Amino acid sequence: MPLNPIPSSLPRSPQDAGLNASQPYPLLSPQVSPGCWSECLSTLSPPSPQVSPGCWSECLSTLSPPLSPGLLRMSPQDAGLNASQPYPLLSPQVSPGCWSECLSNLSTPLSPGRTVSEDCQGEMLEYRRMLIEDFSLSPEIVLHCRGEIETHCSGLHRKGRTLHCLMRVGRGGQGNIVPQLQTLIQSADPGSDYRIDRALNEACESVIQTACKHIRSGDPMILSCLMEHLYTEKMVEDCESRLLELQYFISRDWKLDPILYKKCQGDAARLCHTHGWNETSELMPPGAVFSCLYRHAYRTEEQGRRLSRDCKVEVQRILHQRALDVKLDPDLQKRCLTDLGKWCSDKTGTGQELECLQDHLEDLLSGCGEVVGNLTELQSEDIHIEALLIRACQPVIQSHCHDVSDNQVDTGDVMECLVQNKHQKEMNSKCTVGVTHFQLIQMKDFRFSYKFKMACKEDVLKLCPNIKKKVDVVICLSTTVRNDTLQDVKEQRVSLKCRKQLRVEELEMSEDIRLEPELYDVCKTDIGRLCSNVVFGNAQMMECLKERKKQLSQQCHQRVFKLQEGEMLDPELDYQLMRVCKQMIKRFCTDVDAKNMLQCLKQNKNSELMDPKCKQMITKRQITQNTDYRLNPILRKACKADIPKFCQPILNKASDDSELEGQVIGCLKLKYADQRLSPDCEDQIRVILQESALDYRLDPQLQIHCLQIHCAEEVRSVNIDWTPATDPLC
Repeated sequence: MPLNPIPSSLPRSPQDAGLNASQPYPLLSPQVSPGCWSECLSTLSPPSPQVSPGCWSECLSTLSPPLSPGLLRMSPQDAGLNASQPYPLLSPQVSPGCWSECLSNLSTPLSPGRTVSEDCQGEMLEYRRMLIEDFSLSPEIVLHCRGEIETHCSGLHRKGRTLHCLMRVGRGGQGNIVPQLQTLIQSADPGSDYRIDRALNEACESVIQTACKHIRSGDPMILSCLMEHLYTEKMVEDCESRLLELQYFISRDWKLDPILYKKCQGDAARLCHTHGWNETSELMPPGAVFSCLYRHAYRTEEQGRRLSRDCKVEVQRILHQRALDVKLDPDLQKRCLTDLGKWCSDKTGTGQELECLQDHLEDLLSGCGEVVGNLTELQSEDIHIEALLIRACQPVIQSHCHDVSDNQVDTGDVMECLVQNKHQKEMNSKCTVGVTHFQLIQMKDFRFSYKFKMACKEDVLKLCPNIKKKVDVVICLSTTVRNDTLQDVKEQRVSLKCRKQLRVEELEMSEDIRLEPELYDVCKTDIGRLCSNVVFGNAQMMECLKERKKQLSQQCHQRVFKLQEGEMLDPELDYQLMRVCKQMIKRFCTDVDAKNMLQCLKQNKNSELMDPKCKQMITKRQITQNTDYRLNPILRKACKADIPKFCQPILNKASDDSELEGQVIGCLKLKYADQRLSPDCEDQIRVILQESALDYRLDPQLQIHCLQIHCAEEVRSVNIDWTPATDPLC
């Protein structure tokens, strides 16, 4: 039945009214100040049953648990009345036995430790349950939702099924019934006790008994526990549906999460200028309060005005829940409604909508792009917000990242650890896909890499202004570092902390060609033509392109050459070399500078202790170096005067980004025989001659002029890549 205004002839107690113990009786009012309480009581005598707006506001502002703040409308304005209009006090009904106790507790502010009995609370709980179970008790639902009930929810009148059906309709964006449903949810307040919602309770009983059995029945944390197990093997389909239908409305008003409200009401007043449950101004609507809280959750000490520790924990909990479904993030859903329909209409799987929006970040409307960008930036600082990813990656986190995952504050360490351990045996396909996706998203904006942003933001502003894409920022900074190093400047322009993090970013990018978008874009066709059976990651695709370099298109070939030139200058960026030879580096080159790593491995290549796979990889890199002196930094430095002096005609014909096929080295060999080289250059050519004598593959000129003619079948059997030719010099 609908709620009734308090009758004008209402007496002060059940006994005054001549009621017996079994008769229901209206509850007067929540806890109010003594002065206002008298006003409330005096207005209930004939002829007026009304409370002035000023006193109404005070009555509502003092509501606190265990009396549910949702039992009364939040303000006259919520009911469509203007500020000057008196409003009848609406109330649930309780038995006369409960009336006396409630009245005595509410006549003055509750003293510490003073509570309402379990029997009285039980009656209030039962009334709120009735609101959920029988939609006809809510005039607004009957009046405004009649069409949706007849169209979508006919025949679902028991145990709150009609209301959940309407929630599902509202959540799906059909009809204009969300405000009425939101008002009802505020009144019934199921967030404070899930048992009020019988449809949810019955659907989730098995999940609660298995996943949440450690939590006391009726505790608000039950809903949070259910959300933590959403999309896990313990969740059942019916519970998942009822849970998401309810959470859609709870997520739209921070006051409907009692734990969040309890822990954060002080922070909200201090930081967001809201002072109570009835704060519903246009400047700070309920949904905006949480947005304000989470903006302060991740501020540094230098930025000031941070959340309290307890409040931050609850804000993080809500963020983890919202990451499971974009509909649980009101701001994101509102701003991205158009883009979700345009780009992501077919992405209906768990977590796919947000991933889709991130994939189309450059295409989104400005409002949507801003909120998705802010959320992605937040995820980079605290990857635990990505609840689905964290679940998928639990095995590798427990085995390799437990020391950083246990930290109370994540500052990008967990994701960095996951990237570094992408190819461990504990890493499953879901975790790999999730980590790689996040890496790809990070390339769109350097702000999405928290550790990189914090280490290099000042350097970026100074040296790379107006550059947004991470890959471009990395190139800008690394080029600056390289130029300063080559010019032996006294003081590097890039700060030390930025150089250290820049190295981490460069190493991560070398693992997957997709993390270098410009290289990937120009080589896509070649990848499809030559490396279609090779999987991404572990630098395998890049290795495939290197091995088929002469078959590549011109643009792709140029990019690969430039990449190899950089790797030879800095072998630590050669992901495959460092991976395959990891143990040999520990054995032979522990104290060697990273830039001399390949040279150290070459010197130990023929050791009996050398791993065969590493030896094979070293040989591959030697073959590459001997195709062009520019790919051999030590030779280039030793012979910097000899090369232009003796081999200028060859240089005149060279291009900046294609191999000289060993012509310069061949030229230097001839001068070595004439003993005309400088001592340093002579030493390097002697080494090359000795290595070539042991392995013909290290002499590209020999392959071109002789082996293709006389030993074609034998050479093909060892998979040497060449361009067919004949030459009388052989």
